Amino acid sequence: VDDELESYRSSQGISDTWEARERVVVALTGGPEGETLIRRASRLASRSRGADLLAVHVARNDGLSGASHAHLVAQRTLTEDLGGTYHQVVGNDVPKALLDFARGVNATELVLGVSRRGRFSSLFTPGVGTTTANGSGSIDVHLVTHAQVRRGRIGPRAESALSRHRKLAGLLTASIGLTALTVMLTQIRGQVSLGSDILLYLAAVVIVALVGGLWPALFAAIVGSVLLNFYFAPPIHTITIATRENVLALVVFLVVAVAVSATVDRAARRTREAAAARAEAETLSTLAGNVLRGAQPLPALLNQLRETFNFTGATLLQRKADAARSPDLQHDPQAWQVVASVGRPLRAPGEGDAEVLVEEDTSLVLCGHSLAAADRRVVQAFAAQAVVALRQQQLREQASAAGPLAEVDRMRTALLSAVSHDLRTPLASAKAAVGGLRTPGVQFSDDDQRELLASVEESLDRLTRLVDNLLDMSRLQAGALAMHPEPTSIAETVAMSLDELGPQGREIVVHLPEEFLEVSGDPVLIERVLVNLLRNALRHSPVGSPPMIVVSAHAGEVETRVIDRGPGIPTELWDDVFLPFQRLGDRDNGTGVGLGLALSRGLTEAMGGSLTPDTTPGGGLTMIMTLLQVDAPQDEPEPLP
Repeated sequence: VDDELESYRSSQGISDTWEARERVVVALTGGPEGETLIRRASRLASRSRGADLLAVHVARNDGLSGASHAHLVAQRTLTEDLGGTYHQVVGNDVPKALLDFARGVNATELVLGVSRRGRFSSLFTPGVGTTTANGSGSIDVHLVTHAQVRRGRIGPRAESALSRHRKLAGLLTASIGLTALTVMLTQIRGQVSLGSDILLYLAAVVIVALVGGLWPALFAAIVGSVLLNFYFAPPIHTITIATRENVLALVVFLVVAVAVSATVDRAARRTREAAAARAEAETLSTLAGNVLRGAQPLPALLNQLRETFNFTGATLLQRKADAARSPDLQHDPQAWQVVASVGRPLRAPGEGDAEVLVEEDTSLVLCGHSLAAADRRVVQAFAAQAVVALRQQQLREQASAAGPLAEVDRMRTALLSAVSHDLRTPLASAKAAVGGLRTPGVQFSDDDQRELLASVEESLDRLTRLVDNLLDMSRLQAGALAMHPEPTSIAETVAMSLDELGPQGREIVVHLPEEFLEVSGDPVLIERVLVNLLRNALRHSPVGSPPMIVVSAHAGEVETRVIDRGPGIPTELWDDVFLPFQRLGDRDNGTGVGLGLALSRGLTEAMGGSLTPDTTPGGGLTMIMTLLQVDAPQDEPEPLP
């Protein structure tokens, strides 16, 4: 219904929300408050039966968001544990991106956290929550309080973008440049105006800002203004200014100098942040690729972490369930178990040089050197992904252990269900016939005795076939079926299979080619396959339409077609007819447990052939047994023109 509704809205150009059912979207910033928001949104969704929970994080286009990868991974896990789904979209306008996503998924409610910004910052811009609520339209917006309210931005404040060497170079440039500029302008005093002097000093301050950043530029602006005032602003050689026009020029000079230097410093910081974000993205991309391509993602992830940050060892530790909390817990090897390790192994968090706590009882421990503060964010992402890889590994192990058990249980249930009926029927028939013959005081005529004995013999034959099929199927699945391939005449095998069927009171039409055809296979197994196929054909062929056997040779292979005019089988069920204990609704007491076709295909493939179904023209089913021909004639190449 949702797919059809979405298709209709898309075709009709409808962008408004249609409340088909409740969908609660929770916006995540990557901060620690995300868990509170997810649990609140989950409670909102639980109030409506069948409501959906969707968590979304808006990543900025420039990649300079302060979101914590570790928090996002933990919140994604929490969302999925609560039955929701996690999504990530990209956009610089966070409110617009949130509303576009909410309308795109036909959401009815949107949950956001109260702004983390301080009161002073809130005076200038309304914030994401207020802007989103104003443009939400028919979507209900919930602003949830949390422990991080009014605590400021996520992550640490940005430090200076330039190194100490560049700052020193800027100070040196300011000292030498301003001195040289002052000497030069003093020599040509009277030839240039005060406005030109201010522009030249302003150019010098901009050059200092480009070299050394904000603080050298501020130093150059202050020193330059003093030099301008003392040497060039009337009255000369004093720190006073005669006219208001010159005061305004100096103030503009200082403002422009500070603005330009601040802009240069901000641009340098953004450049460095962008380079760091690009390096992080490349690292995480390489990490994801190695994890996805590796057969064992957890060791591959730890090895990638060790190589990327030049550690000598990386170990993922989990605290044992019975480990008591104590002051020595971090140094007690008996309280921890090693989940995965590369390089130098560690047995407790206290043995490493750095530790990243992923969950309450899971730690990523590193050795080789201390962890730089700038690298902790990416390492936290590695640690969070390591926990995800650990859970996937545990799920795969559980699935691999449960898969064979489920298959065995399914086979056992199907076997008991089928065999309980098919064993009981011939046993009951044989027991009734023997019991009748042994009934004291009852005299049967010769014809009655022969009929009862024939019933006993028929029932025992059915039991024999059933047991033989079960044993052969078990040997085939175990790879222990004895097989003696040899050149076998297909015509003789067809004749033996007809003899094996015995008098059926039904006609079977056989078409054999004139040439002598031999196939490679075990004659006993080929006969078993043909008998099974003929029994199925006889059972489903209507009276007056006898089954048919057609043998032909093509391209080094011999095809034996067993054709009936019965109801046939839909093409989408062709693979199902070869499943063990599968009778596709056939409840005839004489059909057996549904092993005939499964066993026939297994025997044919064991001899290097194939057994495939096909539709009989005019209605019915054709089973084609294909085997390799012995001494098949090679087609002579046509002469070139």
